[in-house]
Amino acid sequence: MTPQEALKTYFGYDAFRPLQEDIINSVLAGNDTLALMPTGGGKSLCFQIPELVMAEQSGGLCLVVTPLIALMKDQVENLRRRNIPAEAVYTGMSKTKVEQALDNCTYGPYRFLYVSPERLESRHFRSRIARLPINLIAVDEAHCISQWGYDFRPSYLRIADIRELLSPSPYKNRQVPVLALTATATPDVAEDIQLRLTPPAIAQEGEKGRWNVFRQSFGRKNLCYIVRRCADSRGKTDQLLHILQHVQGSAIVYVRNRKHTEDLTQLLCSEGIEAQFYHAGLTTEERTRRQEAWKNYGRTENGGTRVMVCTNAFGMGIDKPDVRIVLHYDTPDSPEAYFQEAGRAGRDGDMAYAVLLYAPEDKGKMSKRIADNYPPKEFVEKVYHNTSDYLCVGAGSGEGHTFSLHINDLCRVMRLPVMQTYSALHLLTQAGYIDFQEEQETQARVKLNVARTDLPSFQLSDKQRSVLQALMRNYTGVFTDLQYLHEEIDEETHEALAGLAARHILTYIPRTRACALTYTRERQTGVFLPEAVYEKRAQRYTERLNAMLEYAEQGRFCRQQILQHYFGEEDAEACGTCDVCRAAHQRKTDVKE
Repeated sequence: MTPQEALKTYFGYDAFRPLQEDIINSVLAGNDTLALMPTGGGKSLCFQIPELVMAEQSGGLCLVVTPLIALMKDQVENLRRRNIPAEAVYTGMSKTKVEQALDNCTYGPYRFLYVSPERLESRHFRSRIARLPINLIAVDEAHCISQWGYDFRPSYLRIADIRELLSPSPYKNRQVPVLALTATATPDVAEDIQLRLTPPAIAQEGEKGRWNVFRQSFGRKNLCYIVRRCADSRGKTDQLLHILQHVQGSAIVYVRNRKHTEDLTQLLCSEGIEAQFYHAGLTTEERTRRQEAWKNYGRTENGGTRVMVCTNAFGMGIDKPDVRIVLHYDTPDSPEAYFQEAGRAGRDGDMAYAVLLYAPEDKGKMSKRIADNYPPKEFVEKVYHNTSDYLCVGAGSGEGHTFSLHINDLCRVMRLPVMQTYSALHLLTQAGYIDFQEEQETQARVKLNVARTDLPSFQLSDKQRSVLQALMRNYTGVFTDLQYLHEEIDEETHEALAGLAARHILTYIPRTRACALTYTRERQTGVFLPEAVYEKRAQRYTERLNAMLEYAEQGRFCRQQILQHYFGEEDAEACGTCDVCRAAHQRKTDVKE
């Protein structure tokens, strides 16, 4: 099977997009490959097609590392609809489900296994991965591996170690190649990605091995970049209403905090604009419901939701081609974040608008973010010890243990500022002391504490007996380990489980929202933040903030050209459509007249 035949057979397309075929051929030749492609550029096919071609000849599967659970689920679902066997392993799955997925990939004809980078931290998981017949490792959002990137995640650094554990690929019995994909990488970050993904045996003394690098222009002819300067927040609100009332179609409005998403949504609804808010504080079910209502706008008779007002928790892995406006009410921290979020507009090729609302007061707010994100080292050490005391972790203990952590309660008890505490925990993660995962919803868990033969001796209600029977029928390990409950738990079932727990018949941990903190080493008596973790990253963060301020405040150069230059496209031409280009054209027209 050729790549063209796989494209037509499985996906129904007649031709590849620019660069896709070159990238696919590089992977099939066994080369480590870096693909720099804009959001919506068709990155998924760059690893799906070569895997299908290789598997047709010799079996095996592709290991896909991605931090986006929503994207994992969507792609696995889409692949299965095309009769391509695929699995995913992500947070919230029971141990039984994880082992079942890995067994399927080890012994069955599965072609894709999607995993989160955090899974690579598990020794048991790494041992299972080593036994899989892997043809290719695809690394999505590859900029997360670079300490100089805007979204560094330490768990990505495990990928290079994984490469050394793998047996040769079933395809041509060769070393398993890597395909790294990202839509946001400066030249420095692109170099760092290659170095960090090279196996340690090769990467000694800064060697990065041999890579093929493919860069697609980040220019988008159909995307008009606009900055609207406002006197103050009231001016921003007026501009927001004006734009949404004059440009039709689906829209995303990004703001920086949860309360503001709710306030702006209320305002838009009062003006007759269909809107919903979205942030990480909503339940998984509610986020999914709102996301689907927004995705279906214009496609169903009931209308759906036109505008999603959200924090940056929304958008990753969302594929909606007909977004006409992405509007930033608050200025992002970096050109990378702005480019990625703005790039969710106009993926269908029709004209779309990326609008930034900017007021003079924003500059002071952005300067404050530096102190919030990089608090003094003494404060970071204080957070480390206060958190350990709060969790009752003594010196010399804690390694390998994971704790549920409610940040607001920690800050209340220890009298710590919330924003800087979050930042301190992330810095401690990057320095290797802990692994801190921000707030996520954990599913309910249950374990039976009495033997099956003893259950008839208990006086139980019909509902309690029904719940116990369902647990024993659907969760084979419920007598030995806590099992995640994947079914929706209604109020009656919750009360039955709580009643059984009160009588110690079972252990019941209801669904909750909390952060997760794992000690990657035993509690230390002191904290040392390396220069690469603190001073250099703070410097890079400041440089990115300044680059974003320059983008917002300047009015002489093409805005798309500025972004392209930032990502290393020195020969980029003016777009002709952004607000600066239009103003320049108007001035020329006025002179001629």
